[in-house]
Amino acid sequence: MAHRWNNDLTRADVTPKAAFLNRRQILAGTAGLGAIGLVGTGAQAQTLEPNTLEEITTYNNYYEFGTGKTDPAQNAGALVTSPWSVKVDGMVDNPGDYALDDLLAGLTVEDRIYRFRCVEAWSMVIPWNGIELADILNKVGVQAGAKYVAFETVVQPENMIGVRRRVLDFPYVEGLRLDEAMHPLTIMATGVYDEPLANQCGAPIRLVVPWKYGFKSIKSIVRITLTDQEPPTSWNKANPREYGFYSNVNPTVDHPRWSQATERKVGGGLFAARQPTPMFNGYPEVASLYEGMDLTAFY
Repeated sequence: MAHRWNNDLTRADVTPKAAFLNRRQILAGTAGLGAIGLVGTGAQAQTLEPNTLEEITTYNNYYEFGTGKTDPAQNAGALVTSPWSVKVDGMVDNPGDYALDDLLAGLTVEDRIYRFRCVEAWSMVIPWNGIELADILNKVGVQAGAKYVAFETVVQPENMIGVRRRVLDFPYVEGLRLDEAMHPLTIMATGVYDEPLANQCGAPIRLVVPWKYGFKSIKSIVRITLTDQEPPTSWNKANPREYGFYSNVNPTVDHPRWSQATERKVGGGLFAARQPTPMFNGYPEVASLYEGMDLTAFY
């Protein structure tokens, strides 16, 4: 179907399926930030060469399943994803606990090939399958006065070793301004490569906001709340000096511990040349959302 945004990516630009399923191979030995992030580079991302199966199934990041790079692949199979319900509450016309199928019933699943940029300065191109978040919010009815959308990840202590170890203040929480949430680029993904999301990728439903660093795209969502107050976010709570509420991809604003000007493409090899990172991850159509704001102050 025709999309409502300018998309310069095709299937030829997609990170190979094998390389996507574990994007952490090139990051062995680097600091993990609990973020699931991906992205393409420049005006036109390039095809990436896949890693070996052994490489791509060894490293991942999902702190609920442990902080080691091999932990999620080993442990995420314990995640129970059926049945699944999502609580919708706050400033909505139709609050309730929705079975996932009921929440999504009647809404259109679209194919979206997006760049996805991790705060750790690595990138991919991913073919998501998902539904515009705006369609879900319109279905439940956003009340006047709502300004933000808050999200919460499932907590299954019996199945999540990281939760039991309290490596973060769980549940993992995130949030968007309402206009960001209603933007047509913002989707709730239910699949990748026309297959259901793998557990370590945020099954059965996760947020995807392609112009923001990947940790904003919260996984395995069980609650959506409309509110008039800026909601707390997990990495901002854990380290407010390094992670702000907005966290838009901005190559001119470095992370306090590394540059964000360039990125390494997953699948390109450990010593592949770094590529320039575009502003807003290559999605300039969202720039109007931030007119008049000091983007250096909203990392």
